[in-house]
Amino acid sequence: MLKLRDVFAGYGGGDVLQGVELDVPGSSVCCIVGPNGAGKSTVLRAVSGLLRPRQGQIELEGKSLCGLHPAEILALGVSQVPQSNALFPNITVKENVLMGGYIERRRRSYLRRRYDEVVELFPVVEERAREKAGNLSGGQRRMVEFARSLMLDPKLVLLDEPSLGLDPKALKQVHESIAAMTEAGKTILLVEQNVRFGLRIADQGIVMESGRVLLAGAAAAVLNNPEMAALYFGGHVAQSKQQPVART
Repeated sequence: MLKLRDVFAGYGGGDVLQGVELDVPGSSVCCIVGPNGAGKSTVLRAVSGLLRPRQGQIELEGKSLCGLHPAEILALGVSQVPQSNALFPNITVKENVLMGGYIERRRRSYLRRRYDEVVELFPVVEERAREKAGNLSGGQRRMVEFARSLMLDPKLVLLDEPSLGLDPKALKQVHESIAAMTEAGKTILLVEQNVRFGLRIADQGIVMESGRVLLAGAAAAVLNNPEMAALYFGGHVAQSKQQPVART
């Protein structure tokens, strides 16, 4: 569904991503892990159009996303949940969720139908609909963020560290919610600092370091790859110029 080829992108004239290449199969959960500064969140920003690549190609189902405005990419079926503080705390839960359909705000009957469908996946939205979003717990806020991301029935959902700051009970809710989204036909690309959590809920795993993809393959194989220990406890994974991606 999603393909990145030789992508270079960054901020202020410097490239964070240095020739990233990755594939995300349709109807899968794909998790990107790696140390701080590896470029994980920058990949999501490049895909969603918040950051324009300097070089390379990003394609969704064969259509180039490069050069498109974020609203155009959203309309093509790519939705992103930011890392934290993504809700408007002083408006209600229902209003926050409806904001996910803002670019289609004139199609009121469509948005009512989508809201009802989203509520079925995330009951907390209906239970707390009239409360201010700022009154929710961390886990509840994350559920509302997920619900909002589905308002336009996206094909691909980008999740930036969904486990950040959550307790074990909330982590279980996140796990269940991601499973519910995939059962609803969504493809998920998530970034995680919590390596075990991310790779255990994923089908595919990608390891990044210093703006490059080092390992890619089945999530369980990536998690158990000896090079993972070298990356997290020994500094970095050795990488040859001839074979920049080690498929597991």
